[in-house]
Amino acid sequence: MTKYLARRLGQSLLTVFLTLSTVFVLVRLAPGDPASAYAGPTATSADLERIRAQFGLDKPLIAQYGVFLRDLFSGDLGTSYSFHDSALNVVLDRMPYTITLSVAAIALTVAVAVPLGVWMARRADTSRELGANILTITGQSMPDFWTGVMLLTVFAVLMPVLPASGFTSWSGLVLPTVTIATLQLALISRLVRREMTTALASPYITVARSHGVSERALTWRYALANSSVPLVTAIGTRFAALLNGVVVVEVVFGWPGVGSLVVRALETRDYPLIQATVLVTATLAILVQLLVDLAYPFLDPRVRLGKAA
Repeated sequence: MTKYLARRLGQSLLTVFLTLSTVFVLVRLAPGDPASAYAGPTATSADLERIRAQFGLDKPLIAQYGVFLRDLFSGDLGTSYSFHDSALNVVLDRMPYTITLSVAAIALTVAVAVPLGVWMARRADTSRELGANILTITGQSMPDFWTGVMLLTVFAVLMPVLPASGFTSWSGLVLPTVTIATLQLALISRLVRREMTTALASPYITVARSHGVSERALTWRYALANSSVPLVTAIGTRFAALLNGVVVVEVVFGWPGVGSLVVRALETRDYPLIQATVLVTATLAILVQLLVDLAYPFLDPRVRLGKAA
């Protein structure tokens, strides 16, 4: 376990470093001038040159990368051009909102998708299962922005019972959570349905049923337990993706998370802010994946970390 954990941590650090380096190069090769975005449309050529010198943008790319590496290993990701504050602090201030939204969306998804997937598996190849499958496919086919706009129209405009944007109260969490969970619900419920259908047709279920085990225990204790590894993998992967910022949903609902922050950073060519966002979100996503891997032996005793069982 210790060797496996040390190796995975080393791989994670290398992944984060390579990701940051790639982003560093790509954002500087992309069209656009941070000095122009910072100075505004009335800036003169002298103003632009002064701003480039102030932020070190007048240096060659390799020199800028050297400064970036020096600051990175000292824990300094630079000052945000648009917020005039530490880029890392700006991202960390926004991250709790994204984490809150991600946890709420995943919790709602699991609470609905797992029972729904089990119900579909118990009624496989029936008309009711077909109807539920059509509904989940429909939910999976709807873009996030369309679902969000429809929910806003109904519950914030036609029936103004929920806030349209922001996070001034916990009620503001409802619409973006439901929007995100609509897509995740379709993915997870269909996964549960597939895994449970396979598990319920397995020989060990037949043997347990012949020994008088109740259908409830067969479903929830045996079949679902044996489907937990792919289920936890899917949930962990989706949660890690949400932590990277649900850009469209956050913009539609004016949610003050890292997704909307990334949009602003890209619009203003705020290099330090982009790099800090990538560092924080990539680190969190990798940690989630590591925790999922560490959970495998607890879910299935046959799994051994770092080697085949």
